[in-house]
Amino acid sequence: MPRYRIIVDRSEKRLYLEHDGRIVRSYAVGIGKMLTQTPVGEYRIVNKFPHPGGPFGAYWLGLSKPHYGIHGTNNPASIGHEVSHGCIRMYNPDVVELARLVPVGTPVLIRP
Repeated sequence: MPRYRIIVDRSEKRLYLEHDGRIVRSYAVGIGKMLTQTPVGEYRIVNKFPHPGGPFGAYWLGLSKPHYGIHGTNNPASIGHEVSHGCIRMYNPDVVELARLVPVGTPVLIRP
């Protein structure tokens, strides 16, 4: 079974997908704004929902930190900026691709 890990680098506003220790994908993301920063730490994907509705775009990947996740957006201009309430925003085609690749349980490292 392939081993994946997601790394979110807040300073670069990038999400990296590792497969067996090698970076295989890199995506631009939007992150939390100053007052609601994306939390640094080690988490896991705990659930996956296509078409969650509202501002969450095409897919929701829930993190083990309650109320936080990686999701699409209905505002693609927000990608690359500090705009969210702490979640990681991705372009809808990117989050759909990521959701197809990673299983529930995938580790997620968010670094400053």
